[in-house]
Amino acid sequence: MSLWLSLLAIIALLALSFFFSGSETALTASSRARMYQLAKSGNKRASLVEKLTAEKERLIGAILLGNNVVNILASTLAASVLIQIFGEAGIAYATLAMTAAVVVFSEVLPKTLALIRPDGFALVVAPVIRVIVLVFSPVTLAVQALVNLILRLFGLDPDKASDISGHEELRGTVDFLHSEGEVVKGDRDMLGGILDLRELEVSDVMVHRTRMLALDADMPTDELIGAILDSPFTRVPLYKDKQDNIIGVVHAKDLLRAIQKADGDFTRVNPARIAFKPWFVPDTTSAQAQLNAFLKRKLHFALVVDEYGEVQGLITLEDILEEIVGEIADEHDAVIDGVRKQADGSYIVDGQLPIRDLNRALDWNLPDEEATTVAGLVIHEAKLIPDPGQQFTFHNLRFKVLRRQHNRVTQLRISPVEMAVSAKG
Repeated sequence: MSLWLSLLAIIALLALSFFFSGSETALTASSRARMYQLAKSGNKRASLVEKLTAEKERLIGAILLGNNVVNILASTLAASVLIQIFGEAGIAYATLAMTAAVVVFSEVLPKTLALIRPDGFALVVAPVIRVIVLVFSPVTLAVQALVNLILRLFGLDPDKASDISGHEELRGTVDFLHSEGEVVKGDRDMLGGILDLRELEVSDVMVHRTRMLALDADMPTDELIGAILDSPFTRVPLYKDKQDNIIGVVHAKDLLRAIQKADGDFTRVNPARIAFKPWFVPDTTSAQAQLNAFLKRKLHFALVVDEYGEVQGLITLEDILEEIVGEIADEHDAVIDGVRKQADGSYIVDGQLPIRDLNRALDWNLPDEEATTVAGLVIHEAKLIPDPGQQFTFHNLRFKVLRRQHNRVTQLRISPVEMAVSAKG
């Protein structure tokens, strides 16, 4: 009779070990976002899961303590039973049998089941685990204090453990799901663009002054109006004497209204008078802050200045939105990608193309910390202003300078190193 009771006790202890192992995996693998949404909708068990996972040290400590206690008891009982049957050899049999039983039924099986449906498993076990955490709390706190003391003896401070930020976790999740095929590239780029906004400055997104259209307010009126109406842009800055002296920004609709009121007589229209006051923003403003400022002011256009007040370029609401959704082209835009794929697999790239746009288009990972444009990256890596024909290899790509205008690299050929080597061979 006592033998059967011992066997039943061993099975019960293995079942408890199953419960502890599965609970540990489910509670640590459950989705925090999913639990948060369920808790907001009034699910009490989801709220309990949130509270348990908020103090992971106590949770893991209590589960490990319970799991080790039941495993040791089960092994001890198995040894005593098998010694009665086989004598001294029973210790060896007990070791083999319990190792197999614990690995299969108390580790692999429960953790596999928990990983299949971690959220559901966590919601089921949360009430019981809460009681266990409370019961074992004095022991787990004492163990944690001892562990912290040992860590400090080795120069480690457990209070300074760094957690991954929410932005990094979201980015990692999106990249992982993209690699698994569950998120398409366009959606990944869009979500990544949203996460990048707070890290980007307007200088990374703006239209540089070398590509900015600005017109002299002292031009003959008919020429000035013609230039504004012929431009593909809705808003055009006006300057006096020099391009840094922006006196206003003309909106094409305001100009058309003025022409209509003047019955089409250009001589009665002064574009400088209908121009609205320019808005200047520092080049160090974050793209996120600038987006919020655009929405708050209900404006779509700002001029970017450096610390000395010199105009560096312009930024529009569209420029920031394009960082999220990709290139936006309307019926008046000249669609110039700045990237042309060649028959040999290389790419002809405009030197002023932003690195972020190139990475997005070709799924590359060129760094954009030290330079904004592709030409800037080549100059930064080469430590000189290269001449046409010069070639450089970095980041597993071969860069060949095709054209240079004054001190600006205007066109390059980029090819993967493997392809460039095989072409040489």
